[in-house]
This record gives sequence, C-alpha cells and structure tokens, in this order.
Amino acid sequence: MSSKQTELAIHKLGIEFQNLDLSFHQMKNAKADDITSYWPGKESEEVMVCVFKGYEISEPFHRQDFFFINYAYRNSYDALSAKYDNLITIHENECYIGQPYSGYALRGKSEDEIVILGVLIKKDAFFREYLTVIYTDAELFRFFIDPQTNRFSDEFIHLSVPKDHAIRTMLELMAVEYADAQSDTQEILKSMLQTLLLEIARRYRLQKTATAQQTVSEQILAYMDDHSDVVTLKTIAAHFGYHPNYISALLHKETGRTFSEILLEKRMERAVLLMKNTSLSLEEISTMLGYSNHSNFYKAFKAYYGTTPREYCTALPNL
Repeated sequence: MSSKQTELAIHKLGIEFQNLDLSFHQMKNAKADDITSYWPGKESEEVMVCVFKGYEISEPFHRQDFFFINYAYRNSYDALSAKYDNLITIHENECYIGQPYSGYALRGKSEDEIVILGVLIKKDAFFREYLTVIYTDAELFRFFIDPQTNRFSDEFIHLSVPKDHAIRTMLELMAVEYADAQSDTQEILKSMLQTLLLEIARRYRLQKTATAQQTVSEQILAYMDDHSDVVTLKTIAAHFGYHPNYISALLHKETGRTFSEILLEKRMERAVLLMKNTSLSLEEISTMLGYSNHSNFYKAFKAYYGTTPREYCTALPNL
C-alpha cells in the first residue's frame, strides 16, 4: 500500500466526515446536560472508519452509543474526561479508546492541521465478534464489558504507540478499504479489526507492565485473572519459574485462600459479567470460562451463588 493511497483515502474520509450526522441528543432518563451522539454510519455497517481533519476542534462534553478507537494520526489534541476532571493530551501516534456512553470531549487548536483517524464499532457487534480477542487480558476485558452494567462510565484508555507501529499500519489499511468500499468491505474490516484489537491488547499489556511494580503474589494473581480459562498450578509454575507447591503456599499465605478458591472466584466473576452484558448462551459462557463439561459449570455456579445460572439470568433486569 502506497503512502499516496493512504493520503487519498484520508483526504476523502476527511471530506465525508463533514456530512456525518454527529449531532447531539438528550438522553432518556438522564440529567438535562447529558447529551449523546448515535451511530453515524449506515444501519448495515457494524464497523466504520472516519477521519477528522482541521485546525480546531471543540466539542461539548457528550457520550456516544458505540465503541471508538481514535488515533492521533497527525499532530496532537486534548481529551476531557469528567471522571478525572482534566484534559489529557493525545500526542501524535497515540490512541484514545472509549466505551459506549463514556463521557468525553475532544479539544484542539493548532496552526498545523490536526488529523484524527477513528474506528467506530457498534456495541452489539463488538460483544458478538470480539470478546475472545480481549478475553485474556482481565483489565481490558472489564473495560470493554463494563459499559453494559455501568451505563454512564467515564473510563477511557490512553495508549502510547511507537512511531511506525503495526497499529498505525492497520488503521491505514482500514481507512483505504473503507474509503473505497466494496460489497465485501464490512467482512474485510471486521477481519482487520480482529488484528487491530490483538495489537492493541499486546501494546496495552506492555504499557501496563512497564508502569506496574507488583509483588510475586500480585503478579501470580494477575496472571490467573488473565488466564482463568486455562490456568493451573503447573502453568503458573512454568511461567514464573517456581515449584507448584511454592505457588500454592504463597497464595494461601498472602490471600488466606487456596488456588482453587481463587480460581473459582475469578471464573464466577467473569461468568456474571458475561451473563449480564452479552447474549452468549450459558453453554458458550461455560466453554469460554474453561469448563469442558457444562454440568460442572452449573454445579460450580450454584455452589458459589446459591442459585442456578438460568435462575440468575431470569432475575436479571432488561438492560
């Protein structure tokens, strides 16, 4: 793919951006100043790529009903989050990732053109297509799942990305594809998005590791969280270079619980998240959690929560 192709695609999408319906609407059952924007693409689309090009951007604080990945393609801009009540700067080659209904406002003014390359994903499509991609990172998994439970979240991910990283390349490829859409473009974009999310998850883990200073037991618990579907004492021992008996004793000393008790808690927490926030069947959830026998999942769930998974699902409010 040539740089000329990329520039032509970004130019075309920048012009089309001006015609997108990004108007704001009062949200139902919300405060008077809670406004939101709705899916600006075609109803038949589940993934879209848009490009902001300009010298100034000043949005009111608002929400939106879709996931988005905004990438500072050229120059930098600011993003205001209500939760942290401050402006953070999204520098060139960095990502700002938001959940459905997360509150934010983009701000920027420069003598040099600001270019923001964004990928928007319909909420239902994300839960249906991409959960398995981010499942193995517990923090990332909860970030993408929680909007269903916490409808007015103010969380975001600010991801630093080295220049010429694969994330930028994938975004460019998606822009070129979307700018010259064909009958199979949605399928191609969804495939590209899988790769993009895998790259984002990898970069997120590296960024998190670089900033975190954890004890051995904290590292083990985090590893269990990320791999709760397949983790065993043997796999932990192999990963960290300790004997399984040492791992078992350390966890009991630090938490007062056995390895099996900790693993059960992590699986049950994920089970409830998936039951509340997705349309996955109980059998699909059971498999995702690492249960090869669905009846074992049912028994474990009832023992932990005192009710069967089906009874729990029946009692859930309609979101």
